[in-house]
Amino acid sequence: MATTIKDVARAAGVSVATVSRALNGTEKITPETRQRVLAVAQEMRFTPSSAARSLITRRTHAVGALLPDLYGEYFSELIRGMDLKARARGLHLLVSSSHGDATEAAAALRAMHGRVDGLLVMSPHLNTAALADNLPPGLPVVLISTRLPDSGVSSFAVDNHAGAFAMTRHLISRGHRRIAFIAGPENNYEAQERLRGYRSALAELLPGARELVFAGDFNEESGWRAGSEIATMGERPQAVFAGNDMMAIGCLAALAEAGVRVPQDVALAGFDDIPIARYVSPPLTTVRVRIAELGSLALDRLASAIENPGRSAAHHQTLRAELVVRQSCGPG
Repeated sequence: MATTIKDVARAAGVSVATVSRALNGTEKITPETRQRVLAVAQEMRFTPSSAARSLITRRTHAVGALLPDLYGEYFSELIRGMDLKARARGLHLLVSSSHGDATEAAAALRAMHGRVDGLLVMSPHLNTAALADNLPPGLPVVLISTRLPDSGVSSFAVDNHAGAFAMTRHLISRGHRRIAFIAGPENNYEAQERLRGYRSALAELLPGARELVFAGDFNEESGWRAGSEIATMGERPQAVFAGNDMMAIGCLAALAEAGVRVPQDVALAGFDDIPIARYVSPPLTTVRVRIAELGSLALDRLASAIENPGRSAAHHQTLRAELVVRQSCGPG
């Protein structure tokens, strides 16, 4: 039979409450007593029940992350940043996806009840009312790339508008005048900001230029469809700016299948700088988002809110995006 906390208390000659205090590191017992209890627990190979500990401390030592999807390098990097920071803070990370659906997002929030001490939320389908309706009062929440200005909770985002503006400006500086854009999902705030940056740059730096926007969905397939359409155009764009790297890679594959060379025939750029972007051929010019850092910063902020309930005001931070020039837009 497994050793219980009562067995440890009996062997150490102390109460069950004293064993609990020793294992939880509270300051209500002497160092000598704690050392004796820990020695007995180790000798008896006692493993505390996480469920029982949660009842006592009212902490699960777990945090949740609700993401719109779990597929692709972007989310792998984001989760990696969260997980590294969670482990450094002594927390476990539970991850769920809304699968691009508002009802699923609400259900995922409710499924976190009682299982986490705080929650990271990245979802285009949730508003302030949905958070309030589906989460217990007082649960610490931090938003990632999710725009809820009236929510009163901390948030971390990337300056998508400035990044897209900078990339469009770079393409214009290379002499391109017909610049196409592959957009992300219509209901996605990041996608909207990247499209807005493209449009702002054209209006300001290339007045009179015609916008050329193709529908996309932040995945390779939608990039491939746009690339296939671009390849058959009578007057192709001189450059294609995809709203994320996954679509750029799909577009690159479609252009290659059609015999359209990158960058000789069409320059190509993406957004995010996912790890594989530098290894495709040609290596992809893109806008670098420090994805793992975004996850790490958000997790760190959430952990601080959990450890100091009610003491930290809402904090909003925007991370700068950086232009990364590689061979897909030509040499130099």
